[in-house]
Amino acid sequence: MAAKLPGRDDIDRPTADLVLIVDDVPDNLSLLHDALDEAGYTVLVATSGEAALQRAAQALPDIVLLDAMMPGMDGFEVARRLKAMPETAHIPIVFMTGLTETEHVVTAFQSGGVDYVTKPIRPREVLARIAVHMQGARQARQARNALDAFGHATMAIHIGSARAVWQTPLARKLLQDYFGEALAGTATSEVPKQLLSWLQAQSDLAAQGHPPRPLALVNGARQLVINLQERTSDEDWLIVMREVSDTAVVEAMMQSFRLTLREAEVLYWVVKGKTNRDIGDILGSSPATVKKHLEHVYEKLGVETRTAAAGLAMSKVSELARR
Repeated sequence: MAAKLPGRDDIDRPTADLVLIVDDVPDNLSLLHDALDEAGYTVLVATSGEAALQRAAQALPDIVLLDAMMPGMDGFEVARRLKAMPETAHIPIVFMTGLTETEHVVTAFQSGGVDYVTKPIRPREVLARIAVHMQGARQARQARNALDAFGHATMAIHIGSARAVWQTPLARKLLQDYFGEALAGTATSEVPKQLLSWLQAQSDLAAQGHPPRPLALVNGARQLVINLQERTSDEDWLIVMREVSDTAVVEAMMQSFRLTLREAEVLYWVVKGKTNRDIGDILGSSPATVKKHLEHVYEKLGVETRTAAAGLAMSKVSELARR
């Protein structure tokens, strides 16, 4: 078989239904490739687990048709690794196996498979199974493409495994911005514990018929608001992130009162009614450090009290807003 293995740039991903076949037996690859190609699918092939992971990450197929038993990395391990990566975790995996004992079937599903076909391969059966799962995969792909195109920070989280099923690029960036330290050294599909705890609580509220509550996280003058959107399956939840930033206000305070960035951030949160302890928690400083910054602010603003500093800052902000 001399099938071309197109790279990601060679495939019109919004419209092409792409299947990745993984098998170390050339005759099986040839048989399946021809049947799928004739049925109108775009086909990629891989003859080892390592090649399968590389091709899947590069081309993001709609479905993976995966041989369970291969030398080296077997299909079960390939499936586990695909499900561990946010970029490929959403891809349905259909196992091909000659092992029909219960324990092997259970292993296939526990590894992330959604279905399986038995060997020897019967192309018509494979096509029927692929068709069943392709419709859902196609709709999910179109939804993700739309979210990415409009710059939405969205992710789907599986509560049971505490992993991201999929996430948009903007969602990945915001997670790093607000949870970078908590995510250090973890897999890219790991969900921060704080986010997971909030999600579990909101899931429980939704089950009781109560509206979910948003999660708000602060980073300097920026705030990330996370809302629970909907359940996409029994344990998969869709969340939407939105960043609210008052960076322009902080910069205006810096310029108007000749403050440093940290002094302007402290003054910003004073205006918001936060105590020194609150501000320290927000900015990652001690209350004593916040107090020292505030003393410098008083001196630069020519005031002596917290109330006077907040009033002067609010007046300046209101004046800038009217311009």
